[in-house]
Amino acid sequence: MKAVIPAAGLGTRFLPITKAQPKEMLPVYDKPAIQYVVEEAVASGIEDILIITGRGKRAIEDHFDRAVELELVLNSAGKSDYLKQLEGISNLASIHFIRQKEQRGLGDAVYCARRYVGNEPFAVLLGDTITIAKVPCTKQLINVFERYSSSVIAVEKVGREKISSYGIIKGKKTGEVYKIEDLVEKPRPKEAPSDLGIIGRYILTPEIFECIEKVKPGVGGEIQLTDALRILKEKQEIYAYEFKGKRYDIGNKLDWLKSSIEIALNNEEIGNELRAYLRKILKS
Repeated sequence: MKAVIPAAGLGTRFLPITKAQPKEMLPVYDKPAIQYVVEEAVASGIEDILIITGRGKRAIEDHFDRAVELELVLNSAGKSDYLKQLEGISNLASIHFIRQKEQRGLGDAVYCARRYVGNEPFAVLLGDTITIAKVPCTKQLINVFERYSSSVIAVEKVGREKISSYGIIKGKKTGEVYKIEDLVEKPRPKEAPSDLGIIGRYILTPEIFECIEKVKPGVGGEIQLTDALRILKEKQEIYAYEFKGKRYDIGNKLDWLKSSIEIALNNEEIGNELRAYLRKILKS
């Protein structure tokens, strides 16, 4: 199975940080956000990845490419640990890039991958969500897909105050999954069909591309993937799965900071020292 990672957004909620660097390259503790996403795909058994970028996103390509000059300097200095880290990044997977030439939404970004994907099911991982789990989130979805042979969406319960920031599903619980009856993009809380929010991980069948072609601009004037999924569910069953693990939302500045702190607190090297520091400044 191949993976598609849309990374063409402008990152306006992070301005001015994102004026000259991609949102996906913002560090979450000690790695850029998109590296966590690529590592999740690889840990799920996927080694062929397409990243959808846009203008001003060359830093993403450079990050996953070799840095020959830096490698030579590290090798000469005997810094083998750093050298090993760099080599590991450039050898993570077979990573390809294509540009979304116009900002037309997530549905359009996924549509850019149609020739790359071909006629096979594929994974979609959004870069503004990091998941941590014993079994990677995408692997959990692949396992569900193998049992049901239908598109699967990762969901989790979200607080009422955040419902308007998510695609929300309506579904009937059947064993470990929900059979989706409807999907709504960023509804007002009182109009939401449930509190199950779509968290940016999907396994999709190739029929999704025909559905995207039929979608008219929706919320924000964009081609919404959620709207294409509404069309797809009329043709085949779609399931939602509450993934088991921890999700870090880096969609805005506050959640990005929280994610870095939480991940750092769980780090063996600095976790205890950071915890002590936080206690100290909270008392002052």
